[in-house]
Order: sequence, then structure tokens, then C-alpha cells
Amino acid sequence: MPAFLLEVGTEELPANFLSDAMEQWRSLIPQSLADHSLSSESVAVYGTPRRLAVLITGLPSQQPDREEEIKGPPAQAAFKDGQPTPAALGFAKKQGVDIAALEMRPTDKGDFVFVQKKTPGRPVAEILTELVPQWIFKLEGKRLMRWGDGDMRFSRPIRWLVALLDAEILPITLENGSKTIISDRISYGHRVLHPSPVTIPQATSYVDTLNDAYVIVDPETRAEKIQDQVTTAAQTSGGSTVIYPDLLEEVTNLVEYPSAVVGKFEPEFLQLPTEVITEVMVTHQRYFPVFQDGAEQEKLLPNFITVSNGNPTKSDIIAVGNERVIRARLADGRFFYESDLAKPLESYLPQLETVTFQEELGSLRAKVDRIVKIADYISNQLQLESDKSQKIHRAALLCKADLVSQMVYEFPELQGIMGEKYAVASGEDAEVATAIVQHYLPTGAGASLPNTLTGQVVGLADRLDTLVSIFGLGLIPSGSSDPFALRRAANAVINITWAANLPINLSQLLGQIIADFTATYNKDAKSLTTALQDFFLQRIRTLLQEEKQIDYDLVNAVLGDNDPEYTERALQDLLDVRDRALYLQQIRQDGTLDKIYETVNRSTRLAAQGDLDTQQLDPTTVVRPELFQKSSESAFYAALVQLVPQTQAAQASRNYQLLVAALADIAPTVSNFFDGADSVLVMDPNPEIKRNRLNLLGLLRNHARVLADFGAIVKNL
Repeated sequence: MPAFLLEVGTEELPANFLSDAMEQWRSLIPQSLADHSLSSESVAVYGTPRRLAVLITGLPSQQPDREEEIKGPPAQAAFKDGQPTPAALGFAKKQGVDIAALEMRPTDKGDFVFVQKKTPGRPVAEILTELVPQWIFKLEGKRLMRWGDGDMRFSRPIRWLVALLDAEILPITLENGSKTIISDRISYGHRVLHPSPVTIPQATSYVDTLNDAYVIVDPETRAEKIQDQVTTAAQTSGGSTVIYPDLLEEVTNLVEYPSAVVGKFEPEFLQLPTEVITEVMVTHQRYFPVFQDGAEQEKLLPNFITVSNGNPTKSDIIAVGNERVIRARLADGRFFYESDLAKPLESYLPQLETVTFQEELGSLRAKVDRIVKIADYISNQLQLESDKSQKIHRAALLCKADLVSQMVYEFPELQGIMGEKYAVASGEDAEVATAIVQHYLPTGAGASLPNTLTGQVVGLADRLDTLVSIFGLGLIPSGSSDPFALRRAANAVINITWAANLPINLSQLLGQIIADFTATYNKDAKSLTTALQDFFLQRIRTLLQEEKQIDYDLVNAVLGDNDPEYTERALQDLLDVRDRALYLQQIRQDGTLDKIYETVNRSTRLAAQGDLDTQQLDPTTVVRPELFQKSSESAFYAALVQLVPQTQAAQASRNYQLLVAALADIAPTVSNFFDGADSVLVMDPNPEIKRNRLNLLGLLRNHARVLADFGAIVKNL
């Protein structure tokens, strides 16, 4: 079966575009083939800085013939008195068939004309010739460019094109103004190690042919080679390294034939914080640092490893060039570090006035003042001791001070990290210093959360200020657009609260912050409150389903569907809504939910016809025993009286097993009330008796509502 090779040769592609382009082709090309009824055994996508390629094996020589039934006009419009009308003639002509091929068939909307049409499959070469330009120019990316005098747009200028169907050149032409790129079997090897053209004899020899020309086209193979070389080089230097995934991916996409080169720098630079050195190496220079083996804490050796795309025999010269660059960068870092340490961290606060947080919201100094106030609100809610509250207040005041330091201005990725170090050097409390770096956590999905209370509170305060302030300006995320990362901020608020088991009342906090904001900026508090509540509920729903793996109906059961009672309860106690959802999932899995589902759900459906307040739990105030006519009513009433302390205990401790066990115990009594020998007619003709019985059911519903809205739970999901 035929194999097809496409290679698009270019000037050096940006590393991030190469990654994205390969990923796009991995989904685009198989789908494109399927859309044209073409199967394949494999679709392998390759890429280096100078090329993007795909090798497709096991293609058919042509499409399969297709038979399709095509519906035409209504029969009464197609034929009059047995003769074809212009409608029938036009349909037959359009489909390329004789009028005699038309058939009349009944449908739900009456008789219609149909034609059974057979379309011969086209040769695969013909189809690929049409598809290749689409594959190339459907690629999306940032800052696509034009070159020459044409309109062709790609990440970098296209210089050659290889298109082989087995051993034959597939003729493809790309027009770009006065320049024409015509497919061939000529590719190019490594710029330094094999600068001459390379002839590819057939599609399946692509990988080996380029490998002989010092180009490893498979990015996975290059990545493995880089990882092995870097690890070995670090061991040779007497240490070890960390293979940072992002750095490995970027370096892989910057080289065609990697070779690890070890460089060194002056040991005196090791006096700089480790984070500064590694930031210079990893983010700015794309080097792998070398760490001491066996050190209790991460300690660096005065070495680094770079991955070269040059001639391995020139490693010494390459190392010298890289050493010169790293020496200059580290010297800059030392200057910034020493200059920043010359004054205490608190002295940077006035400079925050010169940095704008957001045009309408003022400076970073104004934001810090808001963070401090919100942190105080949280401390008061948590009823913290004075010493702890003071540390939180201090950390909130200093949490952004390092943003105007020289080091963070030059290396923004070190925000918080340098704040912690400068705080320690300034004599600040260790807990305050740690909170400065931790308040930025988590930095992304799945990242570490702050593990100190001070860092947690300041982190919550920072994000809550951003959420209220940006929402207050009407800059609410829509679709995939979220320039202020508000979804991530709300997720962090919830996840920090859950992970640390912080008993905060989010509803109350939002109310306080919104009141301050609207008073300062003259905004409408009601609409802002509604928008933020809806936003947080959406985030809670998403996190419960996606991170906690709670079934969607159980999430609906704890959050309610436009139920203000559940909405307010969820925002007042984030820990409670988490625990109720997790417990519901647990009892669904162990079968306990099935034991109470029918009883509670049946009672809930009937109770909806009554008027009992959903907050009412005490039967002695809403049920009249003198109206009982059956012993089953008395038994139901007595069981409800015994249920009250169990429910109250479950609420107080968030131990909902107490409630569910009590509901399971009451289930036979309720079943007897409905269907036993002494059953009753709930909808009694006497309105007082009817109301009394509905109140019994309403009370059972209300006790169950302490856990969840059972009406939202889907049986046998």
C-alpha cells in the first residue's frame, strides 16, 4: 500500500510554533483523510527547526467507490400526469443521471424523488495534491509572516517542498507572487554537519536518509538523546541535573542534531541565590544547571550544560562562547542583588505608587492597601490570635514590594521569591517572608498550594481583591477570553480553602469587599454581588466535577438549581459543600444511597404540594398529633422527633453519615406510611389532615435537604 511523505522546508521556525504545528497536524491530517474516505496504517508527524514533515503509511491507491442516496424534489412537483417537470429534469441533470434513474419513495413528509448515485473513487495522488496546500496553510500560530512579493503566510519563509508518493514525486506547486515553490525529492541536511542537498529516494526512507545527513527528524528521539546526553554530562561534572519538561521541549525544537556541551563559571557567583542562577540559566539562556550530589538542600556546582546544534568537535569553542554570556548575565544579577539588599524591603513600598495595577484601579500601592484590608477581614473571620493576625497584616503589606526591585524588574519570574529573600535580609519574621513567596501559589493548574496559614490568607486576599475589582469594572470573562486570569484566581480561592480546611464565609467576605469597592468607585453593589456569586458557583461546580470527580447530578444536588438556599449555603461554607459532595459520591459507590433514595425522593415529590418552609426541622411545631387517624402517622411522627438530634449533630460536625444512617432507619416507617397495612391517603379530602400529612413528608424532605436536594439525583446513573 502506498506511503506518502510531505516535508515543508523553512527558515528556522520558532520553537513554540513547531510544537503547536506538529500537534495541529496530528489531529488535522487524520481527520482530513477520513473526510475523504481514506484510511491509513500510521500518520507520523516530524519536525525540526528547519522543517515540518508527515509520513503516512498504508494508504489505499484510490478512494473506495461510494454509493449514496440523494433526495430530490417532492414527487408531486417532479411529475405531472406521469411526465417529468422541469424540477425533475433539473435534478437529474445536476446529478448526472438519466431521468429513468429517478425513483419515488415515501417519507414522513410525503413522496419524494430519489436517485441512487454511484461515485467512483478518485486516485489518492489526485486527492493528496489538493489536500497538501490545505494542511500547510490551515496551520494557526502567532505572528504568521509574509515574505517576498506574495501573499503566502507562514511562520517563516518556505524554502523547499518534498512530496513523494512511494518513490514518485507528487507534483505540488505553491505560488508566492513572483516566486514558485515546486515539490521535489530534494531536502537539506544539517546546516553545519551536512550543508549539501539530500536526495530522498522514497517516502519510507525519509527518517534514515535525514539521519545520515545529521538531522534527527523525530522530536521524541531528539528529546531522548538530549536527556541522555545532559544526564551523562552532569554526572561527568560530578553532579546531577533536573530535566525541566518545558526546557527539554524548547531545546528539542531548537536543534536538529543535539550535542551536550559543559560550561563553567566562576564559583564566586554561587553566592547568589540558587533561584537567581537557575532562572538565568533555564529561562534566559536555556541551559541545564548542575547540582551537587547528596546535598541536603539544592546546591549548585559552577557548571552548566547547553545543548548545541553545532559541530560536536568544536565543543570547547562553543563552551567558551556560552561561558562569556552566562558570566555577563550572572554579573548583572549580582549587581541587582547587591543593590536591592542595600535597603530594607519596606522602603520599596513608596515606589509601588509609580506602578499602575489597572488604569481605573490605580497603583500597585493602592492594591496593596486593599489586600491588607481584606487579609484583616479574613483574620477576623478566622478569629486568629493577635500575633498571627499581625504577621498576616505585615505579609500583606510587603507582598508586592519586590516588584519594584531591580532584580524582579529584570527577571519578573522571580517575583515573590526575591521578596522572601529580601524580607529575611531585612530582618522580617520568617513566617512573613515565607508568606510573600507563597501568596503567589498556586501558579497554575495542579501546582503546589501555600502550606502556611499566613501565605494562604494573603493569597486569598490578593485574589479576592482582583476578582472584585475587575468584575466591578465590568471586565467579566467571556468564552475563552480571560485576560486577567479570573477563572484561575477563583479556582485558587476555592482550592486553597479546601486544601487548608479554612472555615471562611466567602459570602460574607465578598459582601465586605464589594461594599468597600462600590463605596470607593460608585458602582452597583447588587449586580456585582450577583455576578461574583454566579461566577464562584460555576467554579465550585467545575472543580467538584473535574478535580474531585463528583458525578454531575450529585453536584447539582449540593448546589441546587436556582435554589437561593443552597447557593447561599455553598458560598457561606465551602468546606461543607465539598464534604457533602464527596460523601454523596461515596454512598453512591457503596450502595447506601440506594437504601434511602426512593423513600426520600417520593416524600420530596409529594411535599412539594404542601407549603412547609424548607428550613423547618422540628415536627412538634408544625404537626398536630390529634389529627392522626392511623398508627403509621404516629410512628412517622415519632421517628421524625428522633431524627432531629441526629440531623443537628450531622450539621454541627459535617458528619453526614449520622444523618444518612438515621434516614435509612426511618425508611421502613415511611414505607409503611405509604404502602403498609396501615397506610394513609396523603391527599385526604379534609384539608387539615392533608396539610398535616404533607408536613410530615415535608419534614423528612427538609432533613434530607441538609445533605442534598434528592430531587436532583438521577437514579442508576
